[in-house]
Amino acid sequence: MDTEIINKANIKNLNITELFKTETTETLLVTLEAKKLFPKHTSPKDTMVVVLEGSINFYIENKLLALDKHEIYIFKKGIEHYVTANENSKFLIIR
Repeated sequence: MDTEIINKANIKNLNITELFKTETTETLLVTLEAKKLFPKHTSPKDTMVVVLEGSINFYIENKLLALDKHEIYIFKKGIEHYVTANENSKFLIIR
């Protein structure tokens, strides 16, 4: 996911903030309003998603994973996925 592309696309009800970045890793905070979509994309690195607040539906490899507060999901790079929020939600992307 290229945060510049997402931010330039001006996707309403979705905010991505870079919290930490080095040559090898980065941590992004994503806020997504209830019933809104984080569109299909891939990650350039293996990634961990950590739900901080709310509840999201994470769609990957033709599966739906319901993730609630404090739940974690790890996946490999290059796999197309997208997210919808069941309620106002915040989650970390660590890659």
